[in-house]
Amino acid sequence: MPQCRERTFYSVQEEMKRGSVIGNIAKDLGLTLDILSTRKARIETEENERRYCDVNLKSGELIVSERIDREEQCGEKPSCVLKFELLLESPLELHRVSLQIQDINDNSPTFPTDIIKLEISESAVKGARYRVDAAHDEDIGQNGVQSYTLQRNDNFVLNVQTTSAGSKYGELILDKELDREEQQDIKLFLTALDGGSPQRSGTVVIHVTVLDANDNAPVFSQAVYEASLPENAALKTLVVAVSATDADEGVNGDVTYGLSRVSDKTRKLFTLDRLTGEIFVAGDIDFEEGSKYEIFVQAKDGYGLSSDTKVIISITDVNDNTPVISLKSSTNPVPENVSPGTEVGLINVQDRDSEKNRKVRCSLQQHVPFKLIPSIKNYYSLVTTEKLDRELVSEYNITISATDEGSPPLTSVKVVHISIADVNDNPPVFEEQSYSSYVPENNKPGHSLCSVKAHDPDWRQNGTVIYSLLPGEVNGAPVSSYLSVNGDTGLVQSVRSFDYEQFRSFKVYVMARDNGSPPLSSNVTVSVFITDVNDNTPQILYPAPEGNSFMTELVPKAAQGGSLVSKVIAVDGDSGQNAWLSYQIIKSTDPGLFKIDLHSGEIRTQRDISDSDNMKQNIVVAVKDNGQPSLSATCSMFLLISDNLAEVPELKDMAYEDSSSKLTSYLIIALVSVSTFFLTFIIIILGLRFCRRRKPRLLFDGAVAIPSSYLPPNYADVDGTGTLRSTYNYDAYLTTGSRTSDFKFLTSYNDNTLPYTLLNYSENV
Repeated sequence: MPQCRERTFYSVQEEMKRGSVIGNIAKDLGLTLDILSTRKARIETEENERRYCDVNLKSGELIVSERIDREEQCGEKPSCVLKFELLLESPLELHRVSLQIQDINDNSPTFPTDIIKLEISESAVKGARYRVDAAHDEDIGQNGVQSYTLQRNDNFVLNVQTTSAGSKYGELILDKELDREEQQDIKLFLTALDGGSPQRSGTVVIHVTVLDANDNAPVFSQAVYEASLPENAALKTLVVAVSATDADEGVNGDVTYGLSRVSDKTRKLFTLDRLTGEIFVAGDIDFEEGSKYEIFVQAKDGYGLSSDTKVIISITDVNDNTPVISLKSSTNPVPENVSPGTEVGLINVQDRDSEKNRKVRCSLQQHVPFKLIPSIKNYYSLVTTEKLDRELVSEYNITISATDEGSPPLTSVKVVHISIADVNDNPPVFEEQSYSSYVPENNKPGHSLCSVKAHDPDWRQNGTVIYSLLPGEVNGAPVSSYLSVNGDTGLVQSVRSFDYEQFRSFKVYVMARDNGSPPLSSNVTVSVFITDVNDNTPQILYPAPEGNSFMTELVPKAAQGGSLVSKVIAVDGDSGQNAWLSYQIIKSTDPGLFKIDLHSGEIRTQRDISDSDNMKQNIVVAVKDNGQPSLSATCSMFLLISDNLAEVPELKDMAYEDSSSKLTSYLIIALVSVSTFFLTFIIIILGLRFCRRRKPRLLFDGAVAIPSSYLPPNYADVDGTGTLRSTYNYDAYLTTGSRTSDFKFLTSYNDNTLPYTLLNYSENV
């Protein structure tokens, strides 16, 4: 809370040199030198007043900073006290200080004029008294006029008188009658002495003219005249009229007026009509410069007899001074994170008028997050009322209005500029909640995926955004081995080439961090979707692709048109339309005998088999995907039209004709022998199983089964696309170690096919 201390008193002589020490104010107030410096101790005075004292922050001494003239400050006042305050900031603290100005004898007594003219009638009797205008000394007390001395002469002696106010003046007493015929003019030297040390004096010449008898001096109607005058009164405004009469007649009764004792300042403000005794305004009257003036008016008759009176003019205040608003201290810029109620400025308001014209009300003209709190005397604290946000408003022009209580009231306005300093209180915010990027597989390293963008409303380094990848793993590898992000632009790029068949999507997290202290950050998810490219050719699972095996299947001679003969099974490692497979017979021994379904790969007879058809049929099937460009693979299938197992050995000739085997002749003989042995063994086993059953067992149930070990792990089972279908199973029975040629009988639930017992035959050629 602001504090105002009791008043501290000092005393100093006027006219002290600058830098003269008045006293140690730090010691007297119990303040350390560190406090004086840290809290910016300084002397504050009323607006437009000169600062006569200052504080030496190194020694804590109160020193004279300007020449002090007691007469200029206080005039004839017996006590001259200057009042000011010692101000300390943070927190606000005022110490009232009074400085008593001691008078020194620096002014000599002076008379109103250099020559005093007296006209005395020769008829004046011994003991007649003639008052002489008193000398004036601007010093007071003992340093003022204390005595007068009159140069020795034959006619007059001096008598010193003291007024009720304490001032001294001299009277000439006629000690010897005058004789105009003997001496018409007399010169006297009157000296005024003060009581200072060293003593000062002033001398005036009294010129006495001896006249014929004039025994009545003018008499004023009032001993003291009083008048009231508003400040700023127009020139030539009548202030007051004095009046004096003389009982004599003729020239001896003609009265004229003049100013007898008046200061130079008063002489500039007022003028006197010497004939009428009217006093008029002659200069600019300002209550703030002086509130009361005293004028001594002298009335003199035609032959020099005179008397004087005092005119007291009181100046009334007019509300002619607008309040003056001063910014004594301020915190600028103000950090945006200051709490409400923080003092950011110290305002002082002064009004040179008096009484109610001096009372001032302060307010803020617009709605701002600040308010004025009355402090000590005419000080106000400018404090915050709510939390500041530089990102919303970065600066304020606060208009302070001060209005006095005069009639009419006067108002002044001051604009205080407050800047708001940035604090790192906002994390970066991404433009989107998440980012997605689609990249085709087999991309080149350095491929641009997307750009992330974050904004930070803070200023300078607090708003500078830096991007980085958060640590993580993709498929067991560091995320940095897959992607990189440009720290300045937020551009996300690939580091390696992606393979759709290995993984199809992954997520990474990008962090946006500002450069504040401490830094703030936010994260965003970047989802990367790898799109398929037709980079995998169809893989034929059954029959084995051409050149890898030799597969033969038996077709009954009684097979009717539309009978299922076999099925080509293929898969494609791609996805979508890139994995849509189509089947086509590109080569056939008898093109009109067999057909293949475009989508399922099922091979069926187009017509009934006749005896004229070639027993050995060779079909070449092409499997093509739907990619752009399309990729394909081919396989060969050998069909034997026969119902009799005895016809099976003829396969050897077919195998020999179609195979491009490089086996030597001795291997062929060995393989035929082994095959014959196994064929006999198989026939015996089948005969035993046939005898146990009343009817033949349908081994295939209309399906072909392929062992799961034949299927690549990533291949999908999609209905109607040429990949495996759940309605068919194919079983291939191979002899041990035989990969050269295979054949099998096919059975099905289809009514158009004929049931046969499966017969497995392997032969090496």
